[in-house]
This record gives sequence, C-alpha cells and structure tokens, in this order.
Amino acid sequence: MNNIFVYLEIEDGVVGDVSLELLTKGRSLADQYKCHLEAVAAGYQLDKVAEQVFPYGVDVLHVADDRRLAPYTSLPHTSLLVNLFKQEQPQIALMGATSLGRDLGPRVSSALFSGLTADCTALEIGNYEDKKAGKIYENLLYQIRPAFGGNIVATIVNPDCRPQMATVREGVMKKQIKDPKYKGKINKLDVSKYVADSDFVMEVIERHMEKSKLNIKGSPIIIAGGYGMGSADNFKMLYDLADTLGGEVGASRAAVDAGFADHERQIGQTGITVRPKLYIACGISGQIQHIAGMQESAMIIAINNDPKAPINAIADYVITGNVEDVVPKMIKYYKSNSK
Repeated sequence: MNNIFVYLEIEDGVVGDVSLELLTKGRSLADQYKCHLEAVAAGYQLDKVAEQVFPYGVDVLHVADDRRLAPYTSLPHTSLLVNLFKQEQPQIALMGATSLGRDLGPRVSSALFSGLTADCTALEIGNYEDKKAGKIYENLLYQIRPAFGGNIVATIVNPDCRPQMATVREGVMKKQIKDPKYKGKINKLDVSKYVADSDFVMEVIERHMEKSKLNIKGSPIIIAGGYGMGSADNFKMLYDLADTLGGEVGASRAAVDAGFADHERQIGQTGITVRPKLYIACGISGQIQHIAGMQESAMIIAINNDPKAPINAIADYVITGNVEDVVPKMIKYYKSNSK
C-alpha cells in the first residue's frame, strides 16, 4: 500500500538501462516517503531479473512469467498493471519514456483515471497549496518537464488521484547501485488472475530489430553542433574534432531540422539524454529542450559568437568566437601536443 512501483522493460532477460535509472530514482523517493520500492517484471524466462534489480534497492519484485507476455503487446501488459495497481494501491508509478512506455503508460493511467506526466526531466517530493480550495497537500510528487515548446519548465502535481504516474526518458536519471548484496522479496504472480485470455488476442509471429550503430550516450566525449554551424558541410569539422578526441558527434534539434545531422544524433528533450565527461557545444544557443539533454555533463565547453547565449550560463568554459575559426585550431593544437 502506498509504495513506489517501477515497470521494468526487459529484452531477452536483460533489464533496460532506463528501468535501472528509474529504480535508482525510485529508491531515493522511497527513502523520502519511508516506503517500499517495488518493481514489476512481465515477460518470459525471467529467472535472472531479480539479481539484476535487487542491488538497486528493490524491496519487492512482482514477477509475471508467462510465454504469452513476451514480446510486449499492449492489452495483456495493460491488464496486468491495471489489476495489480488496483490491488496494491501504489503511491507512485514510474515508466520509461520509450516507445513501450509511451504505449503502456497512457493506457494504464486512463484505465485508473490517474493522469500521467510524460517526458519528465526531474522528479522531486514537495508540498502543494491549493489556494482556491484552501487545502495544503503534503509530500506530493513534483513532476518536472519543459512545456510550451521548451520556453518554460513546468512543475506538475497530482493532488487527488493515485497513483501519481510519470514517464522519464533514458539517460535523464543517474543509474547507481544501492547495495550489491541488497535482497528483496519475490512475489510470483498468477497471470490468469490479472489477465483474461481474451487479452492475448494478438500474437507476434516475427520480429526484426536493428540496433543503432551509434553509441552517443556511452561516449565519454561528445562534440555537439547547433544551427549556428551554418551548414551540413561545416558539420564535417565536428566529425574531424570527434575523431581527433575519440568522441562522438551530436546535434541540437534545430541542426537536425535544418538537415545538418541525422535524427539519431539529436540531443535534448526530443532526442537522447547524455552525461559525458566532456561536452563541447558548437554553435548551440542553449534552449531549454537541449539543455535538458546534456546539463549533467561533467564538463561543458561552449563555442559561440554570441557572448549572451543561454548555454554560456551552464558552461564551465566559454570560447567566444566563430566555430569555423575555433574548431580547426583545437584540432591542430591537440594533434601537435599529443603523442
């Protein structure tokens, strides 16, 4: 009752990074609430899931192991969560803002009349005063995300409906083990009690999945270009710098929309979230949507000809100048001073 639940995304028996990140955040929230952190695993052959998630501080792991639950399909997973949540009455429910989570989350929240905040960039606990009703609500989940095209950051609360549901993009939260020896309890679910046979009306005959050839999220060094690069040809110097430093090339949404770079390189609220050791922003103004995807970088260097660009406010070092002049000099200097 009133615990925090995290839905686990599982592929071939491996729990996805976004779910482990949510478990880390869920553990922190559970400690503040002084409640249990619970996880839900639905699929087939889930014997190895417990050893993957217990170190993140999971107190209870609900396991629905059934051949028909893998791969994911909408109806059975929705019924499983809806009926489990009706039984357990969680305070908070978290999912990844992935293609799966964007399908499952709204279905569950709609069935429970709970509401859902999508693509959150931060989750915190706090109080809320409804001045119109004259009520003060304590210990609500602050669901924080950019709004109105990223021009503002909105803090959304759900005072009356439960669970408080939110989805979070991969990479937004930090993944951190609580205790390698942490042991929780396993609750094996009888799938037939939660999912009707009619929910298994669709069967996946064959799947074709192609993994991305890029690993921008895992790169320790990212060279990111914005609309200020001017053209796709100018982006080539960023690839040269990335090759020199052993990094990857990213892009802002404006640069992707302009055709300077492919969408899979987009960093920000509508792209990927990264946490590299070094992030070099070239010709990027620094709108909220982009900053949301890279503000946790260990070191940020901004190269921009506008000394008042918003990204300068979060940068550790600012180089004011034209990227066409600065980047070639960086490449030349690094090559001449490295073995």
